[in-house]
Amino acid sequence: MAQSLLIKNATLINEGKQWQADLLVRNGRIEKIAAQIDPGGAVQEIDATGKWLMPGVIDDQVHFREPGLTHKATIGSEARAAVAGGTTSFMEMPNTNPPATTQELLEQKYDRAAATSLANYSFFMGVANDNVEEVLKTNAKKRDVCGIKIFMGSSTGNMLVDNYVTLNKIFGDTELLIATHCEDERIIKANKEKYADADNASFHPLIRNEEACFESSFSAVQLAKQHGTRLHILHISTERELQLFTNMFPIKDKRITNEVCVHHLHFTADDYARLGTLIQCNPAIKAPHHKEALWKALLDDRLDIIATDHAPHTWEEKQQPYGKAPSGLPLVQHSLQMMLHYVQEGRISLEKVVEKMCHAPAECFRIEERGYLREGYWADLVLVDPHTSYTVDKSNILYQCGWSPLEGNTFPATVTHTIVSGNVVFEQGKLNDSVKGMRLQFQA
Repeated sequence: MAQSLLIKNATLINEGKQWQADLLVRNGRIEKIAAQIDPGGAVQEIDATGKWLMPGVIDDQVHFREPGLTHKATIGSEARAAVAGGTTSFMEMPNTNPPATTQELLEQKYDRAAATSLANYSFFMGVANDNVEEVLKTNAKKRDVCGIKIFMGSSTGNMLVDNYVTLNKIFGDTELLIATHCEDERIIKANKEKYADADNASFHPLIRNEEACFESSFSAVQLAKQHGTRLHILHISTERELQLFTNMFPIKDKRITNEVCVHHLHFTADDYARLGTLIQCNPAIKAPHHKEALWKALLDDRLDIIATDHAPHTWEEKQQPYGKAPSGLPLVQHSLQMMLHYVQEGRISLEKVVEKMCHAPAECFRIEERGYLREGYWADLVLVDPHTSYTVDKSNILYQCGWSPLEGNTFPATVTHTIVSGNVVFEQGKLNDSVKGMRLQFQA
């Protein structure tokens, strides 16, 4: 049973507003929000004077590498890093070893998370060219799987789906949300031949270029419109792709949604000279004008969700030369702090950060009773001290891989407490491993 908890004198950030209040948690849920609360009994009390209280971050795209790639990360290790950064729920991708392309393998990941994850969790069912019937067994009416993942461009793992019959069948027949990685393999292959002598990471955005992203995203949108599918395009990285999306409707009414990742809002191609393959990822971090276009679209709601695509590799793997070094970078521990940096700069409001990292994922995926500070909802909460800075250093990195492209960066705020389903799992730098997160549930 979750503990009873009273958070006093906090500045609540929720649904476009800030106000000072107390918040009472009982039985894992938010029981009451009011200016002053008398709990009427013994509770654990947290004085949150001067601190921000917001819903826990929901990250809709992470790679926690288990099973089969556990020399890089595990569900347990990366969930610990997640809660230390204020992420209380995650949705993890199927490109593990073996990939989650059968119902049995998918459920094995859920079992592992139940035993080891401090955060709430869900896992995408993976699509291959030859597992259509298995994918379609994933039942939307059961409401306990976040969606189906299709790699319409190849990335880490061998899960490229390029069979049109397969794509058409799944887009046409599934009731679940389809999340896509969109890069056109034909264009990438031609660019690899064009840049056959590429010897450093600055070539990465030339090979995996704007055209490759747009053509694949355009194809996914056309399939979704043809079949009326709920489509969610992951990690938008280019200016041109933005024309595929609208801000004319609230996210709960959109059939076609998208995500932007913190690294595409933070880095540009100019950073390859300093960081090289450490920031090599798919889709690539591109020229500065793409970053500026992404920011504009985020603020005007053409971009729906902020996530990480957290994808750890070992330091030794990332030190290999371009062409051999794997793509992906670890980010889940620091995504909220990265965005709070831009709040301090005045580029985005605190309310907008909460909307894009907490409310919008809950709405897009129709997560039951999470993502908001509302009475009756599960108490997934993060408490932030905006007056204490935080420097990323090897001594405080919790990723199993032990490194971050943000090392040496100082952010303006510190996560002091993270509460998952009513349990304090992170407090003042210390983790509580005695409790575990819950399997996310979804509305039909």
